Amino acid sequence: MASNGKHYDRSAEDLGNIVGLEHVNLQVEDQGLTTLFYISGLGLTRDPYLMTSIDNMWVNVGHSQFHLVTGKPQQLRGRVGLVIPDRAALLARLEKMKKPLEGTRFSFAEREGHVETTCPWGNKLLIHEPGSFGRMQLGMPYVEFDVPVGSAKAIADFYRKIFETPASVSDKGGASAAHVSVGPTQELIFRETKGKLPAYDGHHIQVYVANFSRPHKRLLERDLVTEESNQFQYRFEQITDLESGKHLFQIEHEVRSMTNPLYARPLVNRNPAQTNRNYVPGRDGWVAEPMAPEMDDPRMERRQQRFENITRRRQAAE
Repeated sequence: MASNGKHYDRSAEDLGNIVGLEHVNLQVEDQGLTTLFYISGLGLTRDPYLMTSIDNMWVNVGHSQFHLVTGKPQQLRGRVGLVIPDRAALLARLEKMKKPLEGTRFSFAEREGHVETTCPWGNKLLIHEPGSFGRMQLGMPYVEFDVPVGSAKAIADFYRKIFETPASVSDKGGASAAHVSVGPTQELIFRETKGKLPAYDGHHIQVYVANFSRPHKRLLERDLVTEESNQFQYRFEQITDLESGKHLFQIEHEVRSMTNPLYARPLVNRNPAQTNRNYVPGRDGWVAEPMAPEMDDPRMERRQQRFENITRRRQAAE
């Protein structure tokens, strides 16, 4: 047996049947304010090819997106986690948005390990630095939902059995949270809360799955499919207790196959530091760090240790 003397946790690289969290879809009231917050403030990129009118804006963040539809504002019952490089530049951009977004619910504050910001309509985004979630340097590592007390274990069981994806439950300080794998360094988190949850208003998330038909069959058997969209997509809303059938949490899932024409579509991400005043040819597009440490480089081990420490602190806080 070949060996280089090292021992690896091979399970750490396992992926489940859900291979990617692609977008979060929310309604917004004003596309001008949306531009100020997501583009000018966060430094993200409006998709230049699709949804270019004023009724919808697709905003790219690494390999994921926000879909922001003009309409009655919607509230995600939780938080969206993002990785955006250069905290100092992010804070400077957000500071410049104070006056243009005055009178809205916009706010931001530095926290330990992240920047917490609120969009003009009250949705919370937690901004982390590169290295916080594996190799991700720009992207959407998680969406976190507040769910009723006592539901985390059954929610984790739902995703394991319906979608064949890894799911675990952390139980620290008397509060539980389900962590569901939805792609490399991406997860859905369902955190139990004693607070009253607002009514569901129709916002949704979208995921890609490798085996498309098995989850569909299991959802259909439980009468949970809400839309047969097309050959490459279906939707469902209710996460249920598989033993009792009780509805645990409502959030629409747009489920796409990997044969969907949009799968792995290249997304344009700009370099927000580039301006007409400091312009450098060839620097318009965002580029990740020019070189990653070699796979067995001690720096990679330290980065992995940092990621594990952050994960432990998040779970302890729950």
